[in-house]
Amino acid sequence: MENKTVGSMKDKIAILTGGSRGLGRNTAVNLARRDVDVIFTYRSKQVEAESLIREIEAMGSKAAGFCLDTGDIRSFDGFVAEVRKTLEDWGRDRFDYLVNNAGNSLHKPFEQTTEAEFDGIVNVHFKGVYFLTQKLLPLLNDGGRILNLSSGLARVTIPGTSAYGAAKGAVEVLTRYLARELGPRRITVNVVAPGAIETDFSGGMVRDNPEYNKRVAEMTALGRAGVPDDIGPMIAALLSDENRWVNGQRIEVSGGMTL
Repeated sequence: MENKTVGSMKDKIAILTGGSRGLGRNTAVNLARRDVDVIFTYRSKQVEAESLIREIEAMGSKAAGFCLDTGDIRSFDGFVAEVRKTLEDWGRDRFDYLVNNAGNSLHKPFEQTTEAEFDGIVNVHFKGVYFLTQKLLPLLNDGGRILNLSSGLARVTIPGTSAYGAAKGAVEVLTRYLARELGPRRITVNVVAPGAIETDFSGGMVRDNPEYNKRVAEMTALGRAGVPDDIGPMIAALLSDENRWVNGQRIEVSGGMTL
């Protein structure tokens, strides 16, 4: 069994969207290292999802994965029912942490972006986050945590990412509203904005394109592109009780991109 890190969060349960790969998978593993049980969603990567369940269980935590399109609001009631059943099976009726991580990408100039493409981005990155959080809120413990994922592209502009960047900007504003409105329940709400990370996101653009990776490294103070293990441990730590007084904040984790 793998050694656990310090800062145990034993008896806590996290719900994480987009957990089968990339940053989501790394976050799920780092939560399990802190003794957190994990319910995660995946879009299509069932083999990777099953592998993640085995990995988390080998660390001594419980895991469950469900296929969910976070851009399809009509599917949320079914997912919430699955969450309720899983919690019941685990002897609980509430969970503690919600991480809205699932995402898709679009690289297209503003004047060429269609309404359908725009909706595909906004439904996943903003509308889905808004209404999935709303649906799950009755199951979230008072004193719990919500963490939304944004992007450095909400702060800096790179042509061809207007829909994605604008949707992430909306999530950042929503985060502050949720922090204010859920304060009476002692629920903290923060947003983490990763920089460019070497994953298969956007077709593996940062990971697999040496020229683009070099450009990212040159605009980053620490001189390289990010990797998933730069992000997952930070998210797990932010959800822990050590950071209970951090609320309504945007935290960029980018190694110092475009300072």
